[in-house]
Amino acid sequence: MLVLSRKKGQGIVIGENIELTIIEVQGDQVRIGIKAPRNVSIYRKEIFLEIQDENRKAASSGVIKLDEIIKKKTD
Repeated sequence: MLVLSRKKGQGIVIGENIELTIIEVQGDQVRIGIKAPRNVSIYRKEIFLEIQDENRKAASSGVIKLDEIIKKKTD
């Protein structure tokens, strides 16, 4: 992991098209501005982990055949 120190107004560039800027520091909170192309998804880590968990659950839920669904509706 790369660890950098930045002050308010300073930034970090990732690749050629993502820029992080420190907007404000208050106590133990830091506000960060992010400039990135629209096609780059940006999530808070806890939300990203929830999305991954839900995707894993959906992928492992099994496949239900269409004829099974139709049979259940007619029963």
